[in-house]
Parts: sequence; C-alpha cells; structure tokens
Amino acid sequence: MGSRLVRGTAIGCGVALVAGGGIGWAVGQPVTPDDIAPARVMAADLCARIGDVSSMLPKASSGPVTMMQTGSTTIICQAGSSRAKIQAYTAASVKLTITPYGGRDAGAGNVPFTPDQMAKKTFDRSAMKMVDEKRPYPTKVSRIANGRAGESWIVHALVQRADVVVQVDYTANPVDADVAQKAALALADRAIWESK
Repeated sequence: MGSRLVRGTAIGCGVALVAGGGIGWAVGQPVTPDDIAPARVMAADLCARIGDVSSMLPKASSGPVTMMQTGSTTIICQAGSSRAKIQAYTAASVKLTITPYGGRDAGAGNVPFTPDQMAKKTFDRSAMKMVDEKRPYPTKVSRIANGRAGESWIVHALVQRADVVVQVDYTANPVDADVAQKAALALADRAIWESK
C-alpha cells in the first residue's frame, strides 16, 4: 500500500511538472538562451573517418582518397579529379555537407523548436524528390543530366537523421545515373553513421 502511494505520488508530481511547464509556455514564459539546445559539435576528423572515396573518382588515384575537411559548425568534405590526372573521366567531384542543427526560439508563448525539428524543417523545404525505396532515413534525390550523351550527371542527395542533415553533390562523366545515385546515397549513409 505504501509503495503504491509513493509511486502514485511520484507519477503525479511528474505529470504536474510537465503540465506546469506547458502552462508556463502557454502564458508567455520568456525563453532564455539556456532553453534553446545548441547544435552539436562534429568531430574534427569527420571527413577522414568517413573514409576512402576513390571509388567515386575512378582511376583518379593509385591509393585511397580522403576528402579535405573545412568548416567548424557545418562540415564540408570535398574531393575531385581533373582531366589532367585522368583521361577516362572529363571530371569527377564529390562534395559532402554535414549540418548539425540547433534549436530555435519559436516565439512568445511557444516551446522552442528542438534540433530534430529544425533539421526536419530544412529537409522538408528541399525541392528535391523523395526516394521511394526502403531506406533507413528520410531521403531526397535530384539528378541532372550534364551534357547530351547521357553520360554526364550531377546527383544531389539529401538525408536527414535526428538533428543532422547530410547533402551529397556528386558530378562525374562518364557515369550511369543509377550508379551515381547509389554511390551518393552510400556516401550520405556513411556520413550519417559517422556523425552519430
């Protein structure tokens, strides 16, 4: 009987705390900077941890190719090959943008937006087309033919997981569009995994 009473009291206190917080926001409780979750800090070696991208830049190098990393909040990883280095491909380049989102003030009387909500808003606003295939995370893709022969493609892939949005911009020639898309999605998934 005693333990049931203690448990009931604890549950009641929890409900009151949540309800009280909600009422506080509803009557216009001011939002302080401490109420807004900051964006996560990504690893300083994130691009290196994503690994070798030489398969996306065929024959561009005799060894592994690691993307160069720039940025602090938003991380940009890039790699590419030029015609001077490779005759089979006119050009091939890959750019990976990894953005961790922070929360945001939602206005007077409203609970601040969470980092996850801000990432989803960014993902939803993208004009890219949703990928129908079964994927572990929400995914959008855009494919643009770059030239007349159907061998040059620019593929953009956008993937969201929790508070992180990853965009891959992949350009190659000659390449099959489906192959380029699969490569871009595989790279996006690796970035999502390493940014957990």
